[in-house]
Amino acid sequence: MTTVFEEVLKETIRVRGYKLATAESCTGGLISHRITNISGSSEYFSGGVVAYSYEAKSKLLGVSWDTLNTHGAVSKEVVLEMALGARKLFDADIAVSVSGVAGPGGGTPEKPVGSTWFGLSARDGNWVRHFLWDGDRGQNKQYSADAALQFVIDYLEGKVS
Repeated sequence: MTTVFEEVLKETIRVRGYKLATAESCTGGLISHRITNISGSSEYFSGGVVAYSYEAKSKLLGVSWDTLNTHGAVSKEVVLEMALGARKLFDADIAVSVSGVAGPGGGTPEKPVGSTWFGLSARDGNWVRHFLWDGDRGQNKQYSADAALQFVIDYLEGKVS
């Protein structure tokens, strides 16, 4: 099943000739799955990494152990390093990353269930967004995939500052 996000992304990114990559944690590949549900996505989607553990974030995406140990996986610092790592790994123009607490467990007072960070790295800068979802695990993953796709669309439409 595709939604409007995937179709808008396709039309917006193809015009620019950009390549996109993903780095996913809490969404478990859902963003990449949704992108590749669109016929022709190989024209603009280079690939994605599901880096769920600290080890995977470090080995596959180059996230520093210092950043992970200081800030934790669910942080703006980590999603920025994830996005930078994915952009480099896939030689992409844009990379979007996500790390969050999908639930129902795993939350803390500082990072409650639903707390989710997004990173976007492009050749002209890096940005983060944060949301606090209130759904169950499946809903929080869907909300996060929507938000990641919207983040890329916003960047492509010049709405990220």
